[in-house]
Amino acid sequence: MWFKKIDRQPGSCRKGRATLKMPTEKIDISMFAPCGMNCKVCYKHCYHKKPCAGCLNSDKGKPEHCRKCKIKDCIKEKSLSYCFECAEYPCKLIKNLEKSYHKRYQASLIENSRFVQAHGLEHFMEQQKAKYTCPKCGGIVSMHDRECSECQEKMK
Repeated sequence: MWFKKIDRQPGSCRKGRATLKMPTEKIDISMFAPCGMNCKVCYKHCYHKKPCAGCLNSDKGKPEHCRKCKIKDCIKEKSLSYCFECAEYPCKLIKNLEKSYHKRYQASLIENSRFVQAHGLEHFMEQQKAKYTCPKCGGIVSMHDRECSECQEKMK
């Protein structure tokens, strides 16, 4: 049996990944998670045929650990939109997540939240767009694996 080799062009789907360009318009602010994560640059949003819609949106496409998130449950219980609105912020849940993100991804969700408090959500998302847009092709660079959603270029 003969198989034809398929040459993939940059930006084509591979390994079950959907290709996503960083939007030229403003990033939807609903992509800012209660914990301080920008869901737009999460690997679960960037690389799936049915991308996750973000923590504040539908559970469709979300991994199990996101569907069962204690932080999301907590803000719902307290009728808040974001953790930084809570009098107990940063709580143990946030501190544990912060420690993990700092160690694994060199990122601070607490700094993200403080930036939003000081400068607003729209300004934060514009800053994130500049930081996580692939300079080579305009794809979205995942903050988790630092790989472009379009050209799979690894960023530093």
